[in-house]
Amino acid sequence: MSDAQPEIAAIVLAAGKGTRMKSTRHKVLHPIAGRPMIEHLLASLGELQPAKTVVVVGDGREQLEAQLGTRAQIAVQEPQLGTGHAVQQAEAALAGFVGPVLVLYGDVPFVSADTMRALVARLADDDAPEVVVLGFEPGDPLHYGRVIAEDGRIRRMVEYKDATEAERACTLCNSGLLAARGPALFELLGKVGNANAQGEYYLPDIVNIAIAEGRDCAVIVAADADEVAGINSRGELAAAEARWQAARRARAMVDGATLVAPETVFFSFDTVLGRDVTVEPNVVFGPGVTVADNVTIHAFSHLEGADLAEGVEIGPYARLRPGSVLKRGAKVGNFVEMKKAVLGEGAKANHLTYLGDAVVGEGANIGAGTITCNYDGYFKHLTEIGPRAFIGSNSALIAPVKIGADAIVAAGSAVSRDVADGELRMVRAEQLVKPGWADRFHDAMKKKKAAGKD
Repeated sequence: MSDAQPEIAAIVLAAGKGTRMKSTRHKVLHPIAGRPMIEHLLASLGELQPAKTVVVVGDGREQLEAQLGTRAQIAVQEPQLGTGHAVQQAEAALAGFVGPVLVLYGDVPFVSADTMRALVARLADDDAPEVVVLGFEPGDPLHYGRVIAEDGRIRRMVEYKDATEAERACTLCNSGLLAARGPALFELLGKVGNANAQGEYYLPDIVNIAIAEGRDCAVIVAADADEVAGINSRGELAAAEARWQAARRARAMVDGATLVAPETVFFSFDTVLGRDVTVEPNVVFGPGVTVADNVTIHAFSHLEGADLAEGVEIGPYARLRPGSVLKRGAKVGNFVEMKKAVLGEGAKANHLTYLGDAVVGEGANIGAGTITCNYDGYFKHLTEIGPRAFIGSNSALIAPVKIGADAIVAAGSAVSRDVADGELRMVRAEQLVKPGWADRFHDAMKKKKAAGKD
């Protein structure tokens, strides 16, 4: 076997109608951990740097084209006449390609790059099998098709309904995934018939055809049956999410994070956590969150597209939206929302605050109830708050506006003009006092109410 990685191609089948999802969204675009399931698969495939990737589509073609762009060639299967017929639709796109071809499924998203490499590597062994099938051993084989093999060489592929009792006793099942060299793959597919109850052309038939012609076919076994679990319904989608989250939580704790109630924390596919991070119950990480060391995230916080530096503390009940950056030692408290805003080193916004399109300098203090009024109905505008500035409670900063270093904005102010360094800005209406007015009002109202009862 050569140590060099051969140039490979991949065919990803995504032409199924996904009727069990009961959704207008294409099945393979339903997300797991904030990422469409097909993108999980393509990320693993990308580690092998395939020369060509062909995605076979049917219904929902436009959705997949929009998602994938130029990252893959699209082949259309219409009508859908089985998995063998689906793979045949990629033949034109792979014309002239003689290297190994992986056949994958868009709704089987967690096949690892190592497993893909193992399929390709097995093709290059000395016995040079025509086809390498990925088998798996589930806890309950149910009605999966069986792979009857001896010492890794396949003797027969058989559907459960066609299997003998002895064959059903075999626990090695067919995942549907395989690898073959391009010319052999399409040659064998050309010999597959559709003389079955469904009138369809089945991909696994190429193995039995090759064996009948005296050619060798091999099987390798997936390390974990969950790796090849297909997703066809909302229930299976939820189960896949649960498995992914459980594994990610375990890895977070192994890597040095404390999850107070792990089962209540939800990660995204790209969440990055440093060491000695404490995550309290009911925290949700959306895509694009990076958390440095020694950060505390209190309960019921939601983060997305946020960057938290060392020593930051947020929550409880904090919401960080895309573009939120918290510098070293910054603090966001309960019911604070940030969006496209930077909170400087050691700065604080402890409660009931909205910071949108804002830059807050180091050591600044944002009082309770403060908001940056960043939207005028047509455009967003920037609020700049200087180092060590103090913004009093219940203030409205009407962007675009700058608050200088060491400045103070008095509580209850609506600031629409820049505030200079070290300046006090108080923007309040003059208080009107009418002694005794409230007493007279109450007396009059009580008399009216009493008169109404009579």
